[in-house]
This record gives sequence, C-alpha cells and structure tokens, in this order.
Amino acid sequence: MVSRQRERIHLRVRKRVKGTRTRPRLSVFRSLKHIYASLIDDENRKTLLSVHEGEIKGAKKLSKKEKAKMLGELIAKKAIKKKIKRAVFDRGGYKYHGRVKALAEGARKGGLKF
Repeated sequence: MVSRQRERIHLRVRKRVKGTRTRPRLSVFRSLKHIYASLIDDENRKTLLSVHEGEIKGAKKLSKKEKAKMLGELIAKKAIKKKIKRAVFDRGGYKYHGRVKALAEGARKGGLKF
C-alpha cells in the first residue's frame, strides 16, 4: 500500500516533471526489497523502457544500494541503445538519498544526462 504522504509528494513532483519522446521521464519505484526504473513518454503515454533487479547478474550477493547503482547503469545502457541520451528524473515521491540517489548516479555514470 502506498503511503498517502508519498502519494501527495509524488503528485506534486509530477506536476512539474513531464517526459517526451526525446527526453523521457526516468521514473523510480522502490519497495522494501526491490527497486524498479522506467523511461516513460508522457505525451504518448508509453513506457519506452523498463528494468528491474532480476536483470542484474549476480545480484543476490550485492547490497540494495549496489543493486540500485547497477540498475541505473543498466537502464542508461539500454536507453543509449535506443538513442535516448537525455531524461528527466522522477524520484517518485521518495527522498533523494540511499537507493534512489544510487540509481540516479548509476544512470549518470552510464551516460544518461538529466
């Protein structure tokens, strides 16, 4: 269940953050165990790309923060293959620290700009 406070924060952030085909929105969802990331084109209401922890090889031995960083690098790599070099970051109502920050840093390290 989504907390009402995080939901309100997410709606407040989403008022300002819009994704387009050339510059999609990098959306983050974090549960207690896993983290997911998607590139979304809000104009056409399409998910261009989505990744999750299960796509990382050897992830069971890593910490949650390390998995998040590798996930950021993975989505950046896949985005660049699809000729997407820029994105806007949507933290999903979560604070920008810990796993969310690690995912963003991994995406930047992978070559995605936002």
